[in-house]
Amino acid sequence: MICYSFGPHKPSIAGKTFIAPGVFIIGRVSIDVGASIWYNCVLRGDVSNIKVGRQTNIQDGCVLHGAERPISLDVDVGNYVTIGHSAILHGCKINDGAFIGMGAIILNRAVIGEGAIIGAGSLVPEGKEIPANVLAIGVPAKIIRAVTEEEKQRTMDINEAYYRRALLYKQAIKPVSISVDAGG
Repeated sequence: MICYSFGPHKPSIAGKTFIAPGVFIIGRVSIDVGASIWYNCVLRGDVSNIKVGRQTNIQDGCVLHGAERPISLDVDVGNYVTIGHSAILHGCKINDGAFIGMGAIILNRAVIGEGAIIGAGSLVPEGKEIPANVLAIGVPAKIIRAVTEEEKQRTMDINEAYYRRALLYKQAIKPVSISVDAGG
């Protein structure tokens, strides 16, 4: 993990979090208890605030950044949220229990409702509001239907699995030295 202050602003990271090696956390970033930030993520709080809620997981390769023009647009990620690999969150709000699929892009002033699921590779345009407990997919993202009880349970199970995995990684991951066989 690499944390940097930016001017007078420095990151705030609560206990029981897992921050993987290779993560960059810069400036006005607040990470709550039990959250996990996985490999090669960038949380760049140079122009606005970034808040990551309790037991939220932000998976490998994600980028979170705000906006400063015309007004400051924070990134606000609620509690028990799952952000899939390589997603981009820019100046948006993600409410509690939402699931953002791999490679999804959520743009300025977009709001994702509680328990909503955004499909992998989807684009939520600027200012778009996705209501609670719906599935939205596509470019641009369109609401397809209500989230099923099975999907709600799977979302909670994935979040809990990442929480447990993060606790395991905190204990199990250790840097090692290896030698490379140059002969063949």
